[in-house]
Parts: sequence; C-alpha cells; structure tokens
Amino acid sequence: MYKYDQYDQQIVDARVEEFRDQVKRRLAGQITEDQFKPLRLMNGLYLQLHAYMLRVAI
Repeated sequence: MYKYDQYDQQIVDARVEEFRDQVKRRLAGQITEDQFKPLRLMNGLYLQLHAYMLRVAI
C-alpha cells in the first residue's frame, strides 16, 4: 500500500484548501451552479436528485 510522505500531504492539503475556497464562494453566491459544476465534478462531488454525493477513493 502506498504511504503518503510529507510532500504528498502538502499537495493534498493544498487541494483541500483550494476546494474549500471554491465551496465557500459557491455558498456565498459568488459563483453560480453552472460555474461550480466542473469544479465539483473534478473533486468527486456529484448532485444526486436533491442532495450531493461525495466520491471517496480508498
């Protein structure tokens, strides 16, 4: 099994912070759902009927 090192963790932390900012901007109304859609799909966040579903790799 692959073990993350400090460099890997920095990359993951940066991506999490970037997506967190995108979600905050969406919730604040700074970007529309159409603008947010490609961002959320790249991060595994799908809209299923009336709720979001997050795809998680394990």
